[in-house]
Amino acid sequence: DFAHWQRDWLQGQVLEEQLAYWREKIGTDHPILELPTDRPRPPVQSYRGTVRSRLLSQRLVQELVALGRRRGATLFMTIMSALKVLLHRYSGQSAISVGSPIAGRNQAEIEPLIGFFVNTLLLRTDLGGNPRFEALLARVRDTALGAYSHQDLPFEVLVEELHPERSLSYSPLFQVMFSFRNRGPNASRLPGLSLDSVDFDLGVVKFDLELVGVERAEGLPLSLEFNAILFETATGTRILEALLLVLQGAAESPSLPIWDFPLLDSGQRQQLLYDWNDTEVAWPKEVCLHELIERQVARSPEAVAVIFGEQSLTYAELAVRSNRRAGVLRSLGADMDSLVGICLERSLEMVVSILAVLKAGGAYVPIDPSYPRERLAYMLGDSRVPLLLTTERLAAELPLQKEGGPTILCLGASTDEPAGPPQPGACPASAAYVIFTSGSTGRPKGVMNSHRGIVNRLLWMQQTYGLGAEDRVVQKTPFSFDVSVWEFFWPLLTGARLVVARPEGHQDPAYLARLFVEEGITTVHFVPSMLQAFLEEPAAVGCSSLRRVIASGEVLPAELRERFFQRMPTGVELHNLYGPTEAAVDVTFERCAPGSEEASVPIGRPVANTRIHILDREMRPVPVGIVGELHIGGVQVARGYLNRPELTAERFVADPCGEEIGGRLYKTGDLARHLPDGRVEFLGRLDHQVKVR
Repeated sequence: DFAHWQRDWLQGQVLEEQLAYWREKIGTDHPILELPTDRPRPPVQSYRGTVRSRLLSQRLVQELVALGRRRGATLFMTIMSALKVLLHRYSGQSAISVGSPIAGRNQAEIEPLIGFFVNTLLLRTDLGGNPRFEALLARVRDTALGAYSHQDLPFEVLVEELHPERSLSYSPLFQVMFSFRNRGPNASRLPGLSLDSVDFDLGVVKFDLELVGVERAEGLPLSLEFNAILFETATGTRILEALLLVLQGAAESPSLPIWDFPLLDSGQRQQLLYDWNDTEVAWPKEVCLHELIERQVARSPEAVAVIFGEQSLTYAELAVRSNRRAGVLRSLGADMDSLVGICLERSLEMVVSILAVLKAGGAYVPIDPSYPRERLAYMLGDSRVPLLLTTERLAAELPLQKEGGPTILCLGASTDEPAGPPQPGACPASAAYVIFTSGSTGRPKGVMNSHRGIVNRLLWMQQTYGLGAEDRVVQKTPFSFDVSVWEFFWPLLTGARLVVARPEGHQDPAYLARLFVEEGITTVHFVPSMLQAFLEEPAAVGCSSLRRVIASGEVLPAELRERFFQRMPTGVELHNLYGPTEAAVDVTFERCAPGSEEASVPIGRPVANTRIHILDREMRPVPVGIVGELHIGGVQVARGYLNRPELTAERFVADPCGEEIGGRLYKTGDLARHLPDGRVEFLGRLDHQVKVR
């Protein structure tokens, strides 16, 4: 009878009025709620679920009821508001849709009937603008009242009308349900029967998340049912605990903006800010990079330091030649923090020149002669290097200013400068190099990195991986990229041998494979795209001397990780490192393992004396598993951008995570999240839409 009546009534103008309301309220945009999950969403939705429960105290319930009463809202609306705050903060999306069942008994004639009249209401609220909680509660109240007055339209009819993009992997229009049962004191009493409730886990869930609340005399138990395919049990527990923190915050401070509510308890905050950043180790803070190399010269003066084709230099010869060139640079005005441009092709002269600039006290600025003229002109003009070290041939090709340009020092000119090391011209805080960013997120910017930062980075690398005199490291990265810094200097401060690849050789997998075999290369760096090409080279499997491959500069796909272990000789290590130009090369590291079931390759943990914070838009730490912007702190943070004080102030900011931490943070613009074990997963750039899982 009811179904017959409903079909007769819900048509024509009545149906159109209902549909018109929902069309206006929901609109044409129906995005899936992008909650960060622990595992990829399967192509077909799974309904295997787990449940976790917490009890809201009677006192907290009373405070929430009082808050709602002051705003003309029910307890359901107040909890719904808190849930939407949490979903907004977790996903970063402003339009939050939550489904809610409604009894459907809005006709007096069906009050005494036993039967299923339940419908599902779609409650969408815009949380944009960082409203105060009490203002959001008013929005949710209006949304709920409007939905109640248009509750007669069956949900399946609404889905047919709105035509959202359908997928077997998630439910349409909403992925989170909130079910609330408020029963009077006699709701569970029947004549001659005594009733009690039993909570148990069916192991089934219909949505990504379903929050269930039931009013009871002892308080209000909240149960969070969550999809066990998407979320680990610990993650579901954290979500529920974060919701309780929001509810507590709403009761105590309803006038707070919703981004000010804490999502972390003291234990979680301690773990994120301190325990996982406990990287402090002792290291020589008052030494410059070239001084470490001089110490190695004293230890092994006759050992071969650098090889380029048929040419080579011992450590003693490298010291003498770099000392002489440093003396010439000093005579031309190079000193502490002065910039010296180097425009050379890869060669022994490049190595000597870089070391000479450091010994003179200056900071070297790589000017890659293979760059287009427009970029070379920009770099020369932007850096305003007063001194440029190059060759006559390259100088003739450079877009140099006729007046006011740099002093040119062409290699090959004779000099009578002494061979001893020049007097100290730099200190650990001095700039060691200025490398320009790629310009992928705007115009290229020169980044100043200090001796102290790169020394920490190299000493960490040595402590972690341990080069020895028997090691051979290939230098193949263009010196305009900061990876080249450790390629140049790590072997030279450990007594290993630096093998310099021919110009443009980094793009030739066959040449690299031959070089690795001929020179017995043990350590090499690849960007993942070049690693992919190298693994396809047939001769790659014959590189038996290789001990470790370090990948950085791009995302390392999980498929490439597995391909590496299939192709390379047994025992060759693969390490995934991460770091922007605005820090001294790499700031996190991860040793990869074959057969890992992780769908992506994490970038790992912070290196020595480095902090990694993942913060929300209000510069507050986000919970484990939640996406935020990756910030870098510690000794390896760069001094800033060359000749750009405003941009430096914008991107290099004071650490807001507690006065006891202090220091500066670099805002990377990269999206990341902490995994439950403390490792970091890189997820893309802030300026690109990122779909997590």
